Amino acid sequence: MTAPAYGLVCMTVGPEVRFRTVTLSRYRALSPSKREAKLLDLYTDNISRLRGAADFCAARGIRLYRMSASLFPMLDLIGDDTGEAVLTSLSTQLREAGAAFVERGIRVLMHPEQFIVLNSDTPDVRVRSVHALNSHARVMDGMGLERSPWNLLLLHGGKGGRAAELQAVIPDLPDAARLRLGLENDEYAYGPADLLPVCEATGVPLVYDGHHHVIHDKLPDQDDPAVREWVLKARATWTSPDWQVVHLSNGIDSPQDRRHSHLITHLPAAFADVPWIEVEAKGKEEAVGGLMERV
Repeated sequence: MTAPAYGLVCMTVGPEVRFRTVTLSRYRALSPSKREAKLLDLYTDNISRLRGAADFCAARGIRLYRMSASLFPMLDLIGDDTGEAVLTSLSTQLREAGAAFVERGIRVLMHPEQFIVLNSDTPDVRVRSVHALNSHARVMDGMGLERSPWNLLLLHGGKGGRAAELQAVIPDLPDAARLRLGLENDEYAYGPADLLPVCEATGVPLVYDGHHHVIHDKLPDQDDPAVREWVLKARATWTSPDWQVVHLSNGIDSPQDRRHSHLITHLPAAFADVPWIEVEAKGKEEAVGGLMERV
């Protein structure tokens, strides 16, 4: 059996890849010219650090990397095109950073912020959510990443009790976002059974999280037979089953503890044949390295 590819999530614990940002209040306090200069400095540095993340992963044999959704602050501001103009001026550098991953066969995913709620019952939130999602898709396009779930844009189900609204909005998303979209079950609002019909109706893959499932359905642990059942049901939503991604994390004090442990101490048997496993542990690269050493 082929060993799974364990994925590193965003920023590392060590100093190698730490991205910079600016707060909205700080940004808005600047004059237009200083806003542009600030973003040019930040974006240039973060693209360089992103390129360094490719080197970091390649040196350690890491084949899956979750890119931070906060690389380009202010890019998604409605009515302010400064970020877009700055990123466009850096298109060559951004494309080269993307190529550093693609040429080494490192799969790149993104899991945007929780405030993206496509099925919100507030119209303004829906508009801003679609705009933000499109901004993230624009970054992935700029990196030259494939418009498919190979380069996943992952969201949770959003506003609870509105699965029908989520299902309705997905087909109308621009291709850059829609063709990369995946949905993940969470601890409270959407269990895997809630999202499966949405995924089946829209052709969007389900990214199964066993830890979330344990909490949502009050299972004893991730060795419960239901975990394997849902690994397989989720796999059936992937047009290419070999692309299936699951999330792996352990609770700190118990299987039901929603806080992520520093390292992975328990790897569910249900994940034995999953090809791609994103590791959500506080120890980041230490946790991934520990799992890779077990193989």
